Amino acid sequence: MRLADIEKTTVLSCVLKWLLFPFGMLTLASAAADFNPVVLRQISLMPAGGGYATTTAAHSALSSSASIGPAGVSIRPESAIPSYCSGATYLVFLKAIGVLQKSGSIRLTRSQWEALLPAAMADGHGVWGRWNANGPGTARLFHELGIGRNFTSLAEARAGDFLKIFWTDAVGKKERGHSVVFLGTESQDGVEHIRFWSSNKPGGYGEKSVPRSKIARMLFSRLEFPEALSRLESLPRSDPYLARLLRTESSFREACKMSGVAP
Repeated sequence: MRLADIEKTTVLSCVLKWLLFPFGMLTLASAAADFNPVVLRQISLMPAGGGYATTTAAHSALSSSASIGPAGVSIRPESAIPSYCSGATYLVFLKAIGVLQKSGSIRLTRSQWEALLPAAMADGHGVWGRWNANGPGTARLFHELGIGRNFTSLAEARAGDFLKIFWTDAVGKKERGHSVVFLGTESQDGVEHIRFWSSNKPGGYGEKSVPRSKIARMLFSRLEFPEALSRLESLPRSDPYLARLLRTESSFREACKMSGVAP
């Protein structure tokens, strides 16, 4: 089946779930649709290259790449150049949500979309500030809103899962991490590699493959219940755990606990 056909089937499944859920005919546990093809489709539509940077100019470019106008929500990844990893994956997330909104699969209000737009936010504050935080930013957001599950098993991972890579065991102030979209595994000269898409040093938007042995920890997040974004108004203004990770240390065990990952 072609990617476009898979995406169409996924959207139709979500529409059916959205219609039946309020009447108790489906439950969240039984109604999880496969949105990974939608995520992968957005990656295929992203620009390539553009350079990598975490400068003030890069942050400003990200903020200006998404807006709400008379015609609705506009997401322009080509404006977010140079880019950086968390900004790149967040734009893919927003584009996927936008596709589901246009198809009628989910219904977000203007105020909910305003809450989703990237802006100048401290780590742990708002939606973007959570996604961009040290530690399990994306996973913590998924857990708080209930929009999908988080897990650590590579055996369970599928292309289209969001992934936080930890290059070392450090989580928090001293961590070295990378926000990516998982694409799969491959063998190069007999060595297992992890393939992913993100904004990577030094080129920017694109795919990359690294030896599995170079990665200390992995925390996956799978979009399963985007309709739960309707809970955005109830999301606390800030997450104290994520907010403190710029100044303090955590652990991978604590990061998993705070993300709803079973021991």
